[in-house]
Amino acid sequence: MTDIPQTMAAMVLTGHGGLDKLEYREDFPTPVPGDGEVLIKVSACGMNNTDINTRIGWYSKAVREGTHADGGTKGFDEVSDGDGAWGSGLVFPRIQGADVCGHVVAVGGDVDQSLMGRRVIVDTWLRDWSDPMNMDKCGYYGSEVDGGYAQFTKVLARHALPVESDLADAEIATFATSYITAENMLQRGAVGEGDTVLVPGASGGVGSALIQLAKRRGATVIALSGEAKAGQVKSVGADYVLPRGPEDLRAAIEQATGRAEVDVVADVVGGPLWPQMIEVLCRGGRYTCAGAIAGPIVEFDLRTFYLNDHTYTGATIVPPGMFDDLVGYIERGEIKPLLARTWALSELREAQEAFLQKDHVGNFVIVPPDSQVP
Repeated sequence: MTDIPQTMAAMVLTGHGGLDKLEYREDFPTPVPGDGEVLIKVSACGMNNTDINTRIGWYSKAVREGTHADGGTKGFDEVSDGDGAWGSGLVFPRIQGADVCGHVVAVGGDVDQSLMGRRVIVDTWLRDWSDPMNMDKCGYYGSEVDGGYAQFTKVLARHALPVESDLADAEIATFATSYITAENMLQRGAVGEGDTVLVPGASGGVGSALIQLAKRRGATVIALSGEAKAGQVKSVGADYVLPRGPEDLRAAIEQATGRAEVDVVADVVGGPLWPQMIEVLCRGGRYTCAGAIAGPIVEFDLRTFYLNDHTYTGATIVPPGMFDDLVGYIERGEIKPLLARTWALSELREAQEAFLQKDHVGNFVIVPPDSQVP
Protein backbone atom coordinates (compact mmCIF):
# COMPACT_ATOMS: atom_id res chain seq x y z
CA MET A 1 0.00 0.00 0.00
CA THR A 2 1.21 3.52 -0.87
CA ASP A 3 2.50 5.62 2.02
CA ILE A 4 -0.25 8.11 2.83
CA PRO A 5 0.84 11.52 4.17
CA GLN A 6 -0.87 13.01 7.19
CA THR A 7 -1.51 16.26 5.33
CA MET A 8 -2.36 17.06 1.72
CA ALA A 9 -2.90 19.85 -0.77
CA ALA A 10 -6.51 21.00 -0.97
CA MET A 11 -8.55 23.94 -2.23
CA VAL A 12 -10.78 24.91 0.69
CA LEU A 13 -13.97 26.97 0.49
CA THR A 14 -14.19 29.17 3.61
CA GLY A 15 -17.61 30.78 3.05
CA HIS A 16 -20.04 32.20 0.52
CA GLY A 17 -18.56 34.99 -1.56
CA GLY A 18 -15.96 35.81 -4.17
CA LEU A 19 -12.94 33.94 -5.40
CA ASP A 20 -11.07 35.02 -2.28
CA LYS A 21 -13.16 32.46 -0.38
CA LEU A 22 -11.14 29.71 -2.07
CA GLU A 23 -7.94 29.06 -0.13
CA TYR A 24 -5.22 26.78 -1.43
CA ARG A 25 -3.59 24.87 1.42
CA GLU A 26 -0.83 22.28 1.51
CA ASP A 27 -1.34 21.35 5.17
CA PHE A 28 -4.95 20.16 5.17
CA PRO A 29 -5.47 16.92 7.16
CA THR A 30 -5.67 13.86 4.94
CA PRO A 31 -9.00 12.09 5.55
CA VAL A 32 -8.96 8.70 7.25
CA PRO A 33 -11.47 6.12 6.00
CA GLY A 34 -13.84 4.76 8.63
CA ASP A 35 -15.93 1.62 8.59
CA GLY A 36 -17.48 1.11 5.17
CA GLU A 37 -15.32 3.83 3.55
CA VAL A 38 -12.44 3.98 1.10
CA LEU A 39 -9.66 6.51 0.66
CA ILE A 40 -9.15 7.66 -2.93
CA LYS A 41 -6.01 9.24 -4.31
CA VAL A 42 -7.52 11.83 -6.64
CA SER A 43 -6.23 11.77 -10.21
CA ALA A 44 -8.65 14.36 -11.59
CA CYS A 45 -11.82 16.18 -10.56
CA GLY A 46 -14.26 17.83 -12.95
CA MET A 47 -15.56 21.36 -12.38
CA ASN A 48 -19.20 22.41 -12.62
CA ASN A 49 -21.62 25.30 -12.27
CA THR A 50 -22.67 23.82 -8.95
CA ASP A 51 -19.24 24.61 -7.47
CA ILE A 52 -19.55 28.27 -8.42
CA ASN A 53 -23.23 28.56 -7.49
CA THR A 54 -22.50 27.16 -4.04
CA ARG A 55 -19.52 29.46 -3.49
CA ILE A 56 -21.43 32.61 -4.44
CA GLY A 57 -24.63 31.55 -2.66
CA TRP A 58 -26.67 31.62 -5.87
CA TYR A 59 -29.22 29.15 -4.49
CA SER A 60 -30.45 31.81 -2.06
CA LYS A 61 -33.92 33.17 -2.86
CA ALA A 62 -32.38 36.62 -2.46
CA VAL A 63 -30.48 36.14 -5.73
CA ARG A 64 -32.61 36.78 -8.81
CA GLU A 65 -29.99 36.84 -11.58
CA GLY A 66 -28.14 34.21 -13.55
CA THR A 67 -24.64 32.85 -13.07
CA HIS A 68 -22.57 35.45 -14.91
CA ALA A 69 -18.95 36.58 -14.82
CA ASP A 70 -19.42 39.48 -12.39
CA GLY A 71 -21.56 37.74 -9.79
CA GLY A 72 -19.69 34.48 -10.26
CA THR A 73 -16.41 36.19 -9.47
CA LYS A 74 -17.47 38.51 -6.64
CA GLY A 75 -20.47 36.78 -5.10
CA PHE A 76 -23.60 38.49 -3.77
CA ASP A 77 -23.75 40.85 -0.79
CA GLU A 78 -27.26 39.75 0.23
CA VAL A 79 -26.25 36.12 0.87
CA SER A 80 -25.16 34.93 4.30
CA ASP A 81 -23.32 31.70 5.16
CA GLY A 82 -26.61 30.27 6.40
CA ASP A 83 -28.46 31.05 3.17
CA GLY A 84 -27.06 30.04 -0.17
CA ALA A 85 -26.56 26.29 -0.49
CA TRP A 86 -28.91 24.06 -2.45
CA GLY A 87 -29.51 21.90 0.64
CA SER A 88 -29.12 22.34 4.39
CA GLY A 89 -25.90 20.53 5.29
CA LEU A 90 -23.18 22.87 4.01
CA VAL A 91 -20.62 23.89 6.64
CA PHE A 92 -17.30 25.65 6.23
CA PRO A 93 -14.51 24.99 5.63
CA ARG A 94 -15.52 22.67 2.81
CA ILE A 95 -13.57 20.96 0.03
CA GLN A 96 -15.77 21.05 -3.07
CA GLY A 97 -15.51 18.95 -6.22
CA ALA A 98 -17.87 16.07 -7.02
CA ASP A 99 -16.50 14.61 -10.24
CA VAL A 100 -13.66 12.47 -8.91
CA CYS A 101 -11.67 9.92 -10.81
CA GLY A 102 -8.91 8.28 -8.81
CA HIS A 103 -7.52 5.09 -7.29
CA VAL A 104 -8.40 3.43 -4.00
CA VAL A 105 -5.33 3.51 -1.72
CA ALA A 106 -6.83 2.51 1.64
CA VAL A 107 -10.01 0.90 2.95
CA GLY A 108 -11.80 1.02 6.27
CA GLY A 109 -13.40 -1.82 8.16
CA ASP A 110 -15.95 -4.05 6.45
CA VAL A 111 -14.78 -3.08 2.97
CA ASP A 112 -13.97 -5.54 0.20
CA GLN A 113 -10.17 -5.58 -0.13
CA SER A 114 -10.47 -6.16 -3.87
CA LEU A 115 -11.16 -2.43 -4.26
CA MET A 116 -7.54 -1.67 -3.38
CA GLY A 117 -5.75 -0.13 -6.34
CA ARG A 118 -8.85 0.02 -8.53
CA ARG A 119 -9.60 3.07 -10.63
CA VAL A 120 -12.97 4.42 -9.52
CA ILE A 121 -15.48 7.14 -10.24
CA VAL A 122 -17.56 8.52 -7.38
CA ASP A 123 -21.36 8.26 -7.30
CA THR A 124 -22.12 11.83 -6.28
CA TRP A 125 -25.48 11.45 -4.51
CA LEU A 126 -25.23 10.65 -0.80
CA ARG A 127 -28.10 8.70 0.73
CA ASP A 128 -29.39 7.26 3.94
CA TRP A 129 -29.12 3.68 2.75
CA SER A 130 -31.72 2.56 5.28
CA ASP A 131 -34.17 4.87 3.46
CA PRO A 132 -32.60 5.41 0.02
CA MET A 133 -35.67 6.79 -1.75
CA ASN A 134 -36.17 9.60 0.78
CA MET A 135 -35.04 12.74 -1.03
CA ASP A 136 -35.00 14.74 2.21
CA LYS A 137 -32.18 12.50 3.42
CA CYS A 138 -30.00 12.99 0.34
CA GLY A 139 -26.89 15.14 0.11
CA TYR A 140 -24.25 15.91 -2.47
CA TYR A 141 -20.62 14.92 -2.51
CA GLY A 142 -18.46 18.05 -2.35
CA SER A 143 -21.29 19.97 -0.67
CA GLU A 144 -22.59 18.11 2.38
CA VAL A 145 -19.25 16.29 2.73
CA ASP A 146 -15.73 17.08 1.49
CA GLY A 147 -15.10 16.28 -2.15
CA GLY A 148 -12.29 15.97 -4.64
CA TYR A 149 -10.46 19.31 -4.94
CA ALA A 150 -7.64 17.72 -3.00
CA GLN A 151 -4.99 15.04 -3.26
CA PHE A 152 -7.12 12.54 -1.31
CA THR A 153 -10.80 12.11 -0.55
CA LYS A 154 -12.89 9.52 1.28
CA VAL A 155 -16.32 8.15 0.47
CA LEU A 156 -18.51 5.19 1.31
CA ALA A 157 -17.24 2.16 -0.57
CA ARG A 158 -20.59 1.68 -2.26
CA HIS A 159 -20.11 5.12 -3.87
CA ALA A 160 -16.70 4.20 -5.34
CA LEU A 161 -17.55 2.48 -8.60
CA PRO A 162 -14.74 0.78 -10.54
CA VAL A 163 -14.60 1.84 -14.16
CA GLU A 164 -12.88 -0.14 -16.91
CA SER A 165 -12.11 2.09 -19.86
CA ASP A 166 -9.27 3.21 -22.12
CA LEU A 167 -10.18 6.83 -21.39
CA ALA A 168 -7.69 8.93 -19.44
CA ASP A 169 -8.44 9.89 -15.83
CA ALA A 170 -9.14 13.51 -16.82
CA GLU A 171 -11.63 12.31 -19.43
CA ILE A 172 -13.38 10.06 -16.90
CA ALA A 173 -13.64 13.09 -14.58
CA THR A 174 -15.87 14.92 -17.08
CA PHE A 175 -18.80 12.56 -16.67
CA ALA A 176 -20.27 12.45 -13.17
CA THR A 177 -22.21 15.65 -12.55
CA SER A 178 -22.94 16.71 -16.13
CA TYR A 179 -23.97 13.31 -17.45
CA ILE A 180 -25.90 12.10 -14.42
CA THR A 181 -27.76 15.43 -14.37
CA ALA A 182 -28.56 15.05 -18.06
CA GLU A 183 -29.64 11.42 -17.72
CA ASN A 184 -31.92 12.32 -14.81
CA MET A 185 -33.49 15.13 -16.86
CA LEU A 186 -34.15 12.84 -19.80
CA GLN A 187 -35.59 10.15 -17.53
CA ARG A 188 -37.91 12.68 -15.87
CA GLY A 189 -38.88 13.97 -19.31
CA ALA A 190 -39.60 10.42 -20.53
CA VAL A 191 -37.47 10.96 -23.65
CA GLY A 192 -37.57 8.08 -26.07
CA GLU A 193 -37.37 6.95 -29.67
CA GLY A 194 -38.81 9.50 -32.09
CA ASP A 195 -38.93 12.46 -29.70
CA THR A 196 -37.57 15.85 -30.74
CA VAL A 197 -35.65 17.46 -27.88
CA LEU A 198 -34.65 21.13 -27.61
CA VAL A 199 -31.39 21.66 -25.70
CA PRO A 200 -30.58 25.29 -24.77
CA GLY A 201 -27.04 25.92 -23.52
CA ALA A 202 -25.83 23.02 -25.65
CA SER A 203 -22.11 23.86 -25.43
CA GLY A 204 -21.90 23.47 -21.65
CA GLY A 205 -21.13 20.29 -19.75
CA VAL A 206 -24.77 19.32 -19.15
CA GLY A 207 -25.84 20.53 -22.59
CA SER A 208 -23.29 18.42 -24.44
CA ALA A 209 -24.22 15.47 -22.23
CA LEU A 210 -27.91 15.96 -23.02
CA ILE A 211 -27.14 15.78 -26.73
CA GLN A 212 -25.30 12.48 -26.44
CA LEU A 213 -27.72 10.86 -24.04
CA ALA A 214 -30.80 11.99 -25.96
CA LYS A 215 -29.31 10.57 -29.16
CA ARG A 216 -28.58 7.34 -27.26
CA ARG A 217 -32.34 7.15 -26.57
CA GLY A 218 -33.18 7.58 -30.26
CA ALA A 219 -34.29 11.22 -30.11
CA THR A 220 -33.71 14.05 -32.59
CA VAL A 221 -31.82 16.95 -30.96
CA ILE A 222 -32.12 20.66 -31.70
CA ALA A 223 -29.28 22.47 -29.94
CA LEU A 224 -28.98 26.19 -29.16
CA SER A 225 -25.42 27.48 -29.16
CA GLY A 226 -23.28 30.50 -29.97
CA GLU A 227 -22.03 30.59 -33.54
CA ALA A 228 -18.37 30.11 -32.55
CA LYS A 229 -19.22 26.82 -30.86
CA ALA A 230 -21.73 25.48 -33.37
CA GLY A 231 -19.26 23.17 -35.11
CA GLN A 232 -18.19 21.47 -31.89
CA VAL A 233 -21.80 21.13 -30.75
CA LYS A 234 -22.69 19.53 -34.07
CA SER A 235 -19.79 17.11 -33.71
CA VAL A 236 -21.19 15.88 -30.39
CA GLY A 237 -24.27 14.64 -32.23
CA ALA A 238 -26.83 17.45 -32.49
CA ASP A 239 -29.05 17.08 -35.54
CA TYR A 240 -29.64 20.84 -35.79
CA VAL A 241 -27.72 23.73 -34.23
CA LEU A 242 -29.54 27.07 -33.97
CA PRO A 243 -28.37 30.45 -32.61
CA ARG A 244 -28.28 30.70 -28.81
CA GLY A 245 -30.85 33.52 -28.56
CA PRO A 246 -32.97 33.61 -31.72
CA GLU A 247 -35.39 36.51 -32.04
CA ASP A 248 -38.16 34.08 -32.99
CA LEU A 249 -37.43 30.57 -31.73
CA ARG A 250 -40.48 28.99 -33.34
CA ALA A 251 -39.58 30.40 -36.76
CA ALA A 252 -35.95 29.30 -36.39
CA ILE A 253 -36.99 25.74 -35.52
CA GLU A 254 -39.48 25.55 -38.37
CA GLN A 255 -36.98 26.88 -40.89
CA ALA A 256 -34.37 24.32 -39.82
CA THR A 257 -36.56 21.26 -39.35
CA GLY A 258 -39.84 21.86 -41.14
CA ARG A 259 -41.62 21.45 -37.83
CA ALA A 260 -42.42 24.36 -35.50
CA GLU A 261 -42.75 22.40 -32.24
CA VAL A 262 -40.74 20.00 -30.08
CA ASP A 263 -41.73 17.16 -27.77
CA VAL A 264 -39.32 17.98 -24.95
CA VAL A 265 -37.35 20.97 -23.69
CA ALA A 266 -34.37 19.90 -21.58
CA ASP A 267 -33.32 23.15 -19.92
CA VAL A 268 -30.48 24.34 -17.71
CA VAL A 269 -30.65 27.95 -18.93
CA GLY A 270 -33.97 29.65 -18.08
CA GLY A 271 -33.71 33.44 -18.36
CA PRO A 272 -35.28 35.70 -20.98
CA LEU A 273 -35.72 33.00 -23.64
CA TRP A 274 -37.84 30.82 -21.33
CA PRO A 275 -41.31 31.93 -22.54
CA GLN A 276 -40.38 31.13 -26.14
CA MET A 277 -39.09 27.69 -25.14
CA ILE A 278 -42.44 26.89 -23.55
CA GLU A 279 -44.36 28.19 -26.56
CA VAL A 280 -42.63 25.70 -28.89
CA LEU A 281 -43.64 22.69 -26.81
CA CYS A 282 -46.27 20.60 -28.58
CA ARG A 283 -49.55 19.60 -26.98
CA GLY A 284 -48.68 17.00 -24.37
CA GLY A 285 -45.05 18.12 -24.42
CA ARG A 286 -42.65 17.80 -21.51
CA TYR A 287 -40.36 20.39 -19.95
CA THR A 288 -37.56 19.19 -17.68
CA CYS A 289 -35.21 21.52 -15.83
CA ALA A 290 -32.00 21.19 -13.80
CA GLY A 291 -30.60 24.73 -13.87
CA ALA A 292 -31.11 28.38 -14.67
CA ILE A 293 -27.75 29.86 -15.60
CA ALA A 294 -29.33 32.73 -17.55
CA GLY A 295 -31.65 33.60 -14.66
CA PRO A 296 -34.05 31.79 -12.30
CA ILE A 297 -36.95 34.26 -12.52
CA VAL A 298 -39.02 33.81 -15.68
CA GLU A 299 -42.34 34.93 -17.16
CA PHE A 300 -44.78 32.04 -17.02
CA ASP A 301 -48.17 32.07 -18.78
CA LEU A 302 -50.22 29.40 -17.04
CA ARG A 303 -52.53 29.19 -20.04
CA THR A 304 -49.73 27.83 -22.22
CA PHE A 305 -49.10 25.21 -19.54
CA TYR A 306 -52.58 23.89 -18.88
CA LEU A 307 -54.27 24.42 -22.23
CA ASN A 308 -51.56 22.38 -23.94
CA ASP A 309 -51.49 19.56 -21.36
CA HIS A 310 -47.81 20.06 -20.62
CA THR A 311 -45.84 18.16 -17.99
CA TYR A 312 -43.12 20.05 -16.11
CA THR A 313 -40.51 18.28 -13.99
CA GLY A 314 -37.62 19.45 -11.87
CA ALA A 315 -34.58 17.18 -11.90
CA THR A 316 -32.08 17.35 -9.07
CA ILE A 317 -31.84 14.24 -6.90
CA VAL A 318 -30.98 11.12 -8.89
CA PRO A 319 -32.62 7.77 -8.10
CA PRO A 320 -30.46 4.86 -6.91
CA GLY A 321 -29.00 2.78 -9.73
CA MET A 322 -28.78 5.52 -12.34
CA PHE A 323 -25.10 6.11 -11.65
CA ASP A 324 -24.37 2.42 -12.18
CA ASP A 325 -26.08 2.76 -15.57
CA LEU A 326 -23.82 5.74 -16.38
CA VAL A 327 -20.70 3.71 -15.66
CA GLY A 328 -22.02 1.08 -18.07
CA TYR A 329 -22.44 3.70 -20.80
CA ILE A 330 -18.82 4.79 -20.25
CA GLU A 331 -17.43 1.26 -20.31
CA ARG A 332 -19.33 0.35 -23.48
CA GLY A 333 -18.24 3.55 -25.23
CA GLU A 334 -21.84 4.76 -25.67
CA ILE A 335 -20.92 8.28 -24.52
CA LYS A 336 -17.75 10.24 -25.07
CA PRO A 337 -16.02 12.85 -22.93
CA LEU A 338 -15.75 16.47 -24.00
CA LEU A 339 -12.68 17.69 -22.15
CA ALA A 340 -12.12 21.40 -22.77
CA ARG A 341 -9.03 21.90 -20.61
CA THR A 342 -7.22 20.72 -17.49
CA TRP A 343 -6.03 23.04 -14.70
CA ALA A 344 -3.77 22.49 -11.70
CA LEU A 345 -5.52 22.41 -8.32
CA SER A 346 -3.67 25.56 -7.32
CA GLU A 347 -5.23 27.28 -10.37
CA LEU A 348 -8.85 26.65 -9.38
CA ARG A 349 -9.61 30.37 -9.02
CA GLU A 350 -8.29 31.05 -12.52
CA ALA A 351 -10.22 28.04 -13.83
CA GLN A 352 -13.48 29.38 -12.42
CA GLU A 353 -12.82 32.81 -13.93
CA ALA A 354 -12.27 31.20 -17.33
CA PHE A 355 -15.32 28.97 -16.85
CA LEU A 356 -17.51 32.04 -16.27
CA GLN A 357 -16.43 33.54 -19.59
CA LYS A 358 -18.24 30.61 -21.27
CA ASP A 359 -15.81 30.51 -24.18
CA HIS A 360 -15.26 26.75 -23.92
CA VAL A 361 -17.21 23.67 -25.01
CA GLY A 362 -17.54 20.77 -22.59
CA ASN A 363 -15.88 20.44 -19.18
CA PHE A 364 -12.92 21.80 -17.26
CA VAL A 365 -11.04 19.32 -15.08
CA ILE A 366 -8.86 20.05 -12.05
CA VAL A 367 -5.70 17.98 -11.48
CA PRO A 368 -4.09 17.85 -8.01
CA PRO A 369 -0.32 17.75 -7.57
CA ASP A 370 1.33 14.32 -7.67
CA SER A 371 -1.71 12.81 -9.30
CA GLN A 372 0.06 9.80 -10.80
CA VAL A 373 -1.35 6.36 -10.17
CA PRO A 374 0.12 4.99 -6.90
